[in-house]
Amino acid sequence: MSTATTTRTTHAHATGSGVSFGHVLRSEWIKLRSLRSTAWCFAVIVVILVGFAALGAALSSAFSSTDATPEQQQSIAVTIITFGSPFAQLVAAVLGALVITGEYGTGMIRSTFAAVPRRTSALVAKVVLVGSTTFVVSLLSLAVGLLVATPLLSGQGIDVDLSDGRLWQSVVGAAATVAFTAMIAFGLGAIIRNGAGGIAAAIGVVFVLPIIFGIAQGLIAKAWIYTLYEFTPPQAGTRLYDYPVDGASVLSAPALDGAVVLEPWQALLVLVGWVVVLFGLALTLAKRRDV
Repeated sequence: MSTATTTRTTHAHATGSGVSFGHVLRSEWIKLRSLRSTAWCFAVIVVILVGFAALGAALSSAFSSTDATPEQQQSIAVTIITFGSPFAQLVAAVLGALVITGEYGTGMIRSTFAAVPRRTSALVAKVVLVGSTTFVVSLLSLAVGLLVATPLLSGQGIDVDLSDGRLWQSVVGAAATVAFTAMIAFGLGAIIRNGAGGIAAAIGVVFVLPIIFGIAQGLIAKAWIYTLYEFTPPQAGTRLYDYPVDGASVLSAPALDGAVVLEPWQALLVLVGWVVVLFGLALTLAKRRDV
């Protein structure tokens, strides 16, 4: 009996079958919420999303027009409420990279992979928690920002229709964009395995890519440049929470004739594709490397 028990125990440790995904998820949740960087990043995201919404609403007279239609007023409201989203994405990029590179930096990743030898469930749990918690924090922050901004906008002559489904779709889309940014940064961090390198790569995707394509669009006014930009995470994220009126967008510059302009559902698929590809590469490398 002792030999059989020892054999089963050894087999469980060798295959990782003795550790359920629920146990791994709870373990990773404890790690995530115990990090001071997580609390600080989430606090900054809340301040950015709520603060920019309130500030934009207070200064909304610069955006409002006496002859604006109700739909145009909704578009202006969405622009103001989601104004802090690109800045929140920068913070989410730092958080996503730190969650995984921090473990490589401290060496804790060895203990994690020793407990979960197959490594897949550990990395899946991490990316799921990073994405879900970032989404929840961002969504609640945007909802608070909307509630704070609505009376301020009303005082500036912009009436916000809270029963508008497209309005809430934009709010959810903005929160999802911040969450996808965190997961993309996680994938980059898991590939690079270095804190500074992972953060630099993630911020490059979120902040530098739009600058590069903005310059390229100015120098090379070709439809394919605009199309290529549509499939980058920052622009796809913008399409996810955009509120165009008669085909015109306040958040994005007009595209050239012949250029692809993503619909929200297409933008969602693009962001999912970025996460899947980067995470798949990170998982493959994690299985091939010693640590």
